[in-house]
Amino acid sequence: MKINWAENLRQNVHELAESLGNLFVETFHYMALFAIGAVTAWAAVMEFLGMIEQGHIKIDDILLLFIYLELGAMVGIYFKTNHMPVRFLIYVAITALTRLLISNVSHHNPPDIGIIYLCGGILLLAFSILVVRYASSQFPSVKIENPHRKTGAGSSEHPEVEKGEL
Repeated sequence: MKINWAENLRQNVHELAESLGNLFVETFHYMALFAIGAVTAWAAVMEFLGMIEQGHIKIDDILLLFIYLELGAMVGIYFKTNHMPVRFLIYVAITALTRLLISNVSHHNPPDIGIIYLCGGILLLAFSILVVRYASSQFPSVKIENPHRKTGAGSSEHPEVEKGEL
């Protein structure tokens, strides 16, 4: 009994569903990245305009702008590489804790155990960056050049060599 036509139809339907699924996921992915980037830029501009309207800028405000800068850099890196470096999230957390620490100290709050907790949190996050950097240098992740390209007849095993990239 020949059921090749049914198997071919099943494969075609599977490839069509996979292609449409990839299209929808990537479209949503790019739209979400543009939206996050636009909202981050808008928030940074609004915060900057608020600082100018106040007539003076405090160190808290500058650190807040650094947080926006790091968030924008994360969006840009994720847009270009489709990878989110955990380090950038840790940098944002360190900057946020530093901003909180400076805010507490500059507003003449009486020193208490909270300052020690904040400093300990910053130290712990800095140590975690060290661990992440060491782990990524010792155990690098394998990058797939183009995960949606099918390898078949006529394609080389290493497409990047074909393009002249090493």
